[in-house]
Amino acid sequence: MKTRFKIALFISTVFVCFVGFAETVVQMHSVNKSGVGKSIGEVTISESEHGLVFTPSLKGLPAGLHGFHVHENPSCQPGKKNGKVTPAGAAGGHYDPAGSKKHGTPWDEGHLGDLPALYVKSDGRASHPVLAPRLEMADLQGRALMIHEGSDNYSDDPKPLGGGGGRIACGIVKAE
Repeated sequence: MKTRFKIALFISTVFVCFVGFAETVVQMHSVNKSGVGKSIGEVTISESEHGLVFTPSLKGLPAGLHGFHVHENPSCQPGKKNGKVTPAGAAGGHYDPAGSKKHGTPWDEGHLGDLPALYVKSDGRASHPVLAPRLEMADLQGRALMIHEGSDNYSDDPKPLGGGGGRIACGIVKAE
């Protein structure tokens, strides 16, 4: 009997360790005014006790820091804004369920979809994880992940939305 108990305890401990936190993988694609382009890799999103961890495995991006956000809609198609076609414009704006209408840091106030900047090495690869402490997995369902061409200063000053520039890559978070 003791052996069965020990085996059951071991199995349940292993199960909790490996199933305790959810994970999802988002396929990322380049985007332009014509639509969705080639795959550039994926971002694995996992839960931790401190929030969501976004772990990129991406290639073919310009080196440096890039704005990285969760956007409102599950689309990477172009969209029109003020009569101009915007790459991945159908994704809408930064995810902002509280209606803050303010770009901010991932750990403070502002859009809930504001993520830490994505770092791309000189070889065009991104693999450094970032932590989004205010997000939960349920916040991402039916949303899009977006990478912008420039960095993000986490402010609306001097340029709106952190000054990150145009949208260069997008992926849709599939409902689990």
